[in-house]
Amino acid sequence: MQKEYKTLKSIAGPLILVEGVEGIKYEELVEVITPEGEKRMGKVLEANKDTALVQMFESPQGLKTEETKAKFLGKPLEIGVSEDMLGRVFSGSGKPIDGGPDIIPEKKLNINGAPINPYSRDFPNDFIQTGISSIDCLTTLVRGQKLPIFSGAGLPHSRVAAQIARQAKVRGGTGDFAVVFAAMGVTFEESEYFINEFKKTGAINRSVIFANTAADPVVERIATPRIALTTAEYLAFEKGMHVLVILTDLTNYCEALREVSAARKEVPGRRGYPGYLYTDLATLYERAGRIKGKKGSITQIPILTMPEDDITHPIPDLTGYITEGQIVLSRDLQREGIYPPINVLPSLSRLKDKGIGEGKTREDHAGVMNQLFAAYAQGKEVKELAVILGEAALGEDDLKFLKFAEEFEKEFVSQDEYKDRDIIDDTLDIAWKLLAILPRHELKRIKEEYIKQYLPKQEK
Repeated sequence: MQKEYKTLKSIAGPLILVEGVEGIKYEELVEVITPEGEKRMGKVLEANKDTALVQMFESPQGLKTEETKAKFLGKPLEIGVSEDMLGRVFSGSGKPIDGGPDIIPEKKLNINGAPINPYSRDFPNDFIQTGISSIDCLTTLVRGQKLPIFSGAGLPHSRVAAQIARQAKVRGGTGDFAVVFAAMGVTFEESEYFINEFKKTGAINRSVIFANTAADPVVERIATPRIALTTAEYLAFEKGMHVLVILTDLTNYCEALREVSAARKEVPGRRGYPGYLYTDLATLYERAGRIKGKKGSITQIPILTMPEDDITHPIPDLTGYITEGQIVLSRDLQREGIYPPINVLPSLSRLKDKGIGEGKTREDHAGVMNQLFAAYAQGKEVKELAVILGEAALGEDDLKFLKFAEEFEKEFVSQDEYKDRDIIDDTLDIAWKLLAILPRHELKRIKEEYIKQYLPKQEK
C-alpha cells in the first residue's frame, strides 16, 4: 500500500527524516518528489514509531523540507532479472547504460536476497581454472568458494580481475559458465577499461556488468553488490549456471557505509567504520555457495585495496574471518616488473584440497603445490642470507634454492595478462621444470612414483 507524506522534518546529506508516518517498514522503497515533480528514489533506513529515516539513492541537492513529498511504496528495492541480462552493461542501480533496450524481466527479486538454509548448503567442490598459474596451482579456486584478492593502491588488481573474468571456467565441467562483474566507486577510466576489455575479448557475451563510478551517488554503491548478487543467484539457482561474481572495490563500498553511518550520527567502531561492518560484509560474502539439488553455483572473488598496504586494517581483517582464504598482491614483485604480482607465501585457499587431485586436476597436484611452497620459502630465506653473507658463503644446495626462487618468480608467477594457462598442459609442466633445478633428495613432499613419472620428462 502506497502512502504519501509532506511532513519532512530535516535533510542531512543523503538522509531525510519524515515525521507523522504509520505502517512504514525497514528497507521499504521511497519515492521523493521535488517541487518541480522530479522523482528521486530512496529507501527506509530506520523506522521508529511515527518517524522514518530515508536514505537517498540519488543526490538530495535542491530538496526543501517544506515543498518536497515522500511517497512510501510498500515494497523493498527490487531488480527485474532475465537471462537477457547476459552481454549487457548496467549502472550501479541496475539501469542499462550500454545503449541497448530495457530488460523485460522474467521476475522481480528483492536485492537483499534470502539466506541459504545451512542444512541445504552443499560443500564447495570442483576446480575452477582461472588460467593464472599461481592461483590455479597454489591458491586453487573451488566452485562455491569465496576467495578475496587483497591489493594495495596502484597495484594492478583491475587487470587481474579482468583476466580472471575473461579466462575463468569449470574445467571439464558441464553447464553454462557466467560472470557477474560489479565495480563500485571506480573512476570513469577504470569502468571504461573493464567494459572495453570484456567487449574486446568476447567475454561480454557470458557476462553481466554493473558499474558504479566515483561520480555516482554514494548510497547507490551500497546497493550495487546486492543487485549483482541477486542477479547471480537468479542465474545460478534458477537457470543452473556456474556463476563467478567479481566485486571490486570492496574498500569503496565500506567507505560508503562509513559515510552513511556518520550522517546517521552512529557511534563509530574501529577507524570510524560502523560497528556492524562485520555483519554487513557477511551478508554479501555468505551469498556464495552451492545448494543441494541445484545444478548451479555462486563463486565469489571480492577485491579490496588495503589502505596503506595494512593487512590488519578492519576491511581485510574482517574479510579474512568470513572468507575461505585470500590472494595477496605484492608491491615488491610489482617493482620487479612481475605480473601478476601475487605473493604466494601469505596467499591461501582453505578449500584448495577439495578442488584438486585425480579426476579434478592431476594426481600429482597436491605434492607439487606443497613442494613449490616449501622450496620458494626456503629460496627466499637463502636470498636474505645472501644479502648479509654474500653468495660466496652459500653451499651448493643453497645456491640451487636461490636459483629456484628467482626462476619461480620469472617463469611461474609471472605470465602475460592475455596468456590463459591450462593447469595440466601448462602450469604443472612449468612446475616440474622448475623442480628439476632442486637437488633430487630435497623433493620430500612428492610421492616417489610421481617424481619418476613426471620429473624425468623435464630432465631429458
